[in-house]
Amino acid sequence: MTDEDPSPLSGPGRPAPAGGPPYAECVLCREPTEYPQAHRGVTLCPACEWQEAQRTACSG
Repeated sequence: MTDEDPSPLSGPGRPAPAGGPPYAECVLCREPTEYPQAHRGVTLCPACEWQEAQRTACSG
């Protein structure tokens, strides 16, 4: 076990990135994501996830 910092993508409510294929596909652009196929819920690739965060931040 190591004392490395966790990935910035993993956190409360977010699964740890998959260790290898098969990856789930993004629900918006259908590109591979960092999450395993068994991940439940909406899966977004890093680019779509960033764009969604920008839309959410600017909507209020």
